[in-house]
Amino acid sequence: MVIKVCGLTRAEDVDVAVRHGATAIGFVFWPDSPRAVTADHAASLIARIPPGVHRVGVFVNESVAAIQAVIERAGLTCVQLHGDEPASYAAQFSQPLMRAMSVEGALSTDWPLSTTLLLDAADRARRGGTGQRVDWEGAAQVARQRPVVLAGGLTPENVEAAIEQVAPLGVDVSSGVEDAPGVKNADKVATFLMRARRALEAQRR
Repeated sequence: MVIKVCGLTRAEDVDVAVRHGATAIGFVFWPDSPRAVTADHAASLIARIPPGVHRVGVFVNESVAAIQAVIERAGLTCVQLHGDEPASYAAQFSQPLMRAMSVEGALSTDWPLSTTLLLDAADRARRGGTGQRVDWEGAAQVARQRPVVLAGGLTPENVEAAIEQVAPLGVDVSSGVEDAPGVKNADKVATFLMRARRALEAQRR
């Protein structure tokens, strides 16, 4: 089960996400993102995260060497690729790997089954955190074939319906629980996490 809150930039938001049961916290290392953090800033936030909660680094078109350097500096435990990285990257990391792509791309991808696909709205300019909802019917088709984490337009109001329809391994939220880019709303985070966990646990029964 993956319940991920992404685009964290503030200590108080990290604390809320952890307290309410996030299984993964995401940090964006793409400089063009309004939620971008440096490796040093991320390291200070990651120091607040207890063992057992994944610390995910989000990268866009970085070299393997550059990603590895941030992994070491920040203390990441998972890598999320959100650019045009080739499938050959899959063999380059010892950490669990998530590859963001559209539903259409996921249906014809050559990425190995060991790579979890993060289904998000296709946006080559903003890459992620757009609030645009993906095609749940198509996402459900992908989820029947391989492990997927559903993102794209999820909110506290729709996450249970999304999980019921798609049956993903997990969910990922960013803009759907924000007051502004990188500024999370504590009540929305808590509600999202509670409802997501409830729906994912019901799905597993």
